[in-house]
Amino acid sequence: MRPNPQYATTDEQVARQLIAENPWAMLISHHDGQLVASRYPVLLDEAADGLTLVTHVGRPDEKLHGLGEHEVLVVFEGAHGYVSPSWYAPGSSRIPTWNFSALHCWGTPRILDADENLDVLTRLTAHFEQHVDEPMWLDRESSAPVARGTVGLRIPVDRFECKIKMSQDKDPVSVQNVIDHLRAPGPYQQPRLADDMERARAAGIGGPAAE
Repeated sequence: MRPNPQYATTDEQVARQLIAENPWAMLISHHDGQLVASRYPVLLDEAADGLTLVTHVGRPDEKLHGLGEHEVLVVFEGAHGYVSPSWYAPGSSRIPTWNFSALHCWGTPRILDADENLDVLTRLTAHFEQHVDEPMWLDRESSAPVARGTVGLRIPVDRFECKIKMSQDKDPVSVQNVIDHLRAPGPYQQPRLADDMERARAAGIGGPAAE
């Protein structure tokens, strides 16, 4: 991402929260002279030391990416949306922009064995099924044949870049106006982004103090 200290944070807890709330991620690698990108659900390995991701890919993605041979980039994206300059206080900038949260994580995947892969698949299913009225938990024995078509991964994160761009460069009146417009009905309604703006404002993420 373009360096911009005003919106950047190195707080690992902010990164963890972004992953937890936005588990659908893009895995990107450069293998055999080509860029390869795939999308998969990704969870945090809470038992690991440091920031660690767990996921799986469907075969033959592990070969297309050359997983386990080199570093990969995993990209998470939070709520985002267009911000019109017409929402700012009089005398403010007349330049439109986009507010967003994004996290880039780099690490070298470790390919899991069959049992570990089943553990990850079971956990992924349980994580999402817990919110269903009649959850269907993964049965390890009956799912083993299907699991052989997937490859489980654990990715210790060596470094990450996190950007939380939530109008931190604007005056308080303009920030509130943006939040109000994002909550209002219309083509640019984004209540979740408004929630993120309020959270960033309360936590003091970014802004002049971060420069």
